[in-house]
Amino acid sequence: MQLTELNRECLLHIFSFLDKENRKNLSRACQVLREVFHDPALWSLLCFSSPSELKRDNFLLSHALRSLSICWHSSRVKVCNIEDWMKSSFQRSICSQHQNLVNSFLIQISDRCPNLLSVILSGCGHLTDGYIIQILQKCTKLNMLKLENCARLTDKTLEAVTIYGSSLTTLHVDFCRNVTQEGLCLVRRKCPSLSLSAERSAQMIPDQPDKRGNLGTGKKQRLQW
Repeated sequence: MQLTELNRECLLHIFSFLDKENRKNLSRACQVLREVFHDPALWSLLCFSSPSELKRDNFLLSHALRSLSICWHSSRVKVCNIEDWMKSSFQRSICSQHQNLVNSFLIQISDRCPNLLSVILSGCGHLTDGYIIQILQKCTKLNMLKLENCARLTDKTLEAVTIYGSSLTTLHVDFCRNVTQEGLCLVRRKCPSLSLSAERSAQMIPDQPDKRGNLGTGKKQRLQW
């Protein structure tokens, strides 16, 4: 029996054991396998180990996506986390190659994956509040949000959690240096049932004060996309 003689359920099961690149390679064999590759049921989970993987065409975004993970553990993350005004021209050149990738990808996620349940983002040094806010606004079933070492996130993300994160049961904002104790207290006060982790956040050296999303200085600005 040839592979293409198997029914759709069996083919999906076989594809499920392959990584993204091998799924893409197998799909090039014939039309039947291309159709299996584009079946949304195959793409309920997406994991990426670097922003550069987001540019490849070896995956599908659809309403079937339930879990997204972008975890970048690289020496380049340290460069991304440096404040822009402190970067050398060489460091800015490194960042220019990928600084918009995660943010642009999250726009696609929020537009095309409304049934998302879990998001894990680690080492995304260029990620900013607005893109997380849009995820919270449009992916209303989201129940787990884990953010680690995302230097540009501020209390605006925490405020958005209290407004739009009605389905959230778990929130991590670990090693996010621009999150403040006041922001964490706001979440604990307004979402007492939420499981909140903030390892080292609010204890790290923040960026320049005028660049922080502090909720306690001046009038609160309405969250805007």
